[in-house]
Amino acid sequence: MNMRPDPVPRRRLRSLAGQLFVVQIVIVAVVVAGGAVLAYLLTEGRAEDSARRQVTAAAWAVADSPTVREAATGPDPARMLQPYAEQVRSDTGVDFVTVMDTHGIRWTHRDPAQIGKPFLGHTEQALAGGTVTETYTGTLGPSVRVVVPVSDGQHHVIALVSAGITVESISERLRGPLFALVGVALAALAVGGLGSYLVGARLRRHTHGMGATELSHLYEYHQATLRSVREGLVLFDGAQRVVLCNDAARELLGLSGTLEGLAVADLGLPESLTLALLQPAPVRDEVHLTAERVVVLNTSAVGPGLGTVVTLRDHTELQSLSGELDSVRGFADALGAQAHEASNRLHAVVSLIELGRHREAVDFATAELALAQQLTDRVVAAVGEPVLAALLLGKASQAAERGVDLTLTEDSRIDDGVLPAELGPRDLVTILGNLIDNAVDAAIEGAAVHPGPAEVTVTARADGGELLLRVADTGPGIDPQAVTEVFRRGWTTKRNGSPRSEARGGRGLGLALVAQAARRNGGSVEVARERGAVLTVRLPLRRDPAGPQRTAEQREAVG
Repeated sequence: MNMRPDPVPRRRLRSLAGQLFVVQIVIVAVVVAGGAVLAYLLTEGRAEDSARRQVTAAAWAVADSPTVREAATGPDPARMLQPYAEQVRSDTGVDFVTVMDTHGIRWTHRDPAQIGKPFLGHTEQALAGGTVTETYTGTLGPSVRVVVPVSDGQHHVIALVSAGITVESISERLRGPLFALVGVALAALAVGGLGSYLVGARLRRHTHGMGATELSHLYEYHQATLRSVREGLVLFDGAQRVVLCNDAARELLGLSGTLEGLAVADLGLPESLTLALLQPAPVRDEVHLTAERVVVLNTSAVGPGLGTVVTLRDHTELQSLSGELDSVRGFADALGAQAHEASNRLHAVVSLIELGRHREAVDFATAELALAQQLTDRVVAAVGEPVLAALLLGKASQAAERGVDLTLTEDSRIDDGVLPAELGPRDLVTILGNLIDNAVDAAIEGAAVHPGPAEVTVTARADGGELLLRVADTGPGIDPQAVTEVFRRGWTTKRNGSPRSEARGGRGLGLALVAQAARRNGGSVEVARERGAVLTVRLPLRRDPAGPQRTAEQREAVG
């Protein structure tokens, strides 16, 4: 039977938290053990020093005693000194007090059987009047001892005194502190281990039990994902400061440099976009304009006070295609209306012929052909750019269907090949198409308020190194106080609906797209008023190095 090991315990052993726990336990154990050994050595050294001072004091006390001097010169020193030495040993707490002659023969000893035998140890320095301090193995085993001289009144050495404490007694004195030290060390190890376990458990929860290699791979995948996704992603913390901004978001928002730590208000984004990012309520599929792009914004709170996740989608191409689709749909509607009108006129001609009114039928057909051909000939003769010519013809038919007279001024002229390649047809359709659509709506609104003809006049001229597109209408015009708001996202000339509701419904973007396309091509947009509103777009036919600076100035001029 194939027995496979459980991968979970192995993963936990390889986890970063587990590795740190082992490392912390080893460090704590080494530190505690080192501290315990150091404390033991210091305690042992102090115990030996204390024992050495104790035996030195006891030996000198005996050597300076008049009783010892008197006994040392008497006939039987051992009989007088043995009880005295044992009494001193008992009172001072030393293990032995030995009094001997200058030849090292003992007069006293803890074991009476050793009296009269030679002393085991060094006495040379004591015989010279000094003090001998040493650790030596005698009859009681290893001991810390001193040997001092006993002098008479003429400072002659007449005897020697040795006092000592066995190493075993010193060890017994250390046993209590040693047990306490071991207990403290074990307690410190337990506390350190418990702290390491708690830290490791918390780290394991935050790292989900992953190891260092897995975390490194996860970070690499995270970075690769952020760079590869086409959607813009921005993370803000609870204080609305940038935590993360991927490459797609930088491109969509036109941002560069170090962004981490900057507040939303310091990013230099359009006002409407900044307000949308700052509002606490989530935003869903809201369209906003930057200097170069149309973006769809979505925001979502990470948690209470933790921050916000912002996603951005590029809507520029889709918006342009939508505008073109609207134009094509308008063309189709206009062609359908023209086909319907043509059918009516054809029936009228057939009916006149059936009634025998041949002359009237010819005159009617000729007049209709002349009227239909007049605008076509005028546009084709003035505008050599096929895209603009088709746009004007389609918009004229669409305007006529809505009861608006669209005319092209006499000074309009754009020869074929004049427009540079970088001035794309899509931007021209965006600019002129939106200007005409807004003008037609304004003219209809003006005719409803003040009865009279609804007219739109278009000027398209390439002259003096620039392309001029000018659209005037007979509508109510633009309020001078609203001029700075004309090119803001959501602004509309329609009187029903707020700017925000218009923007969410997809309206109110036309003039904003006009300003964006003009800026993108280094041009400018001007707003004036004659009978109604007059909007003029000027686009350079040749770019120059000052173009970006002029674009910035024009951006400021149009709000």
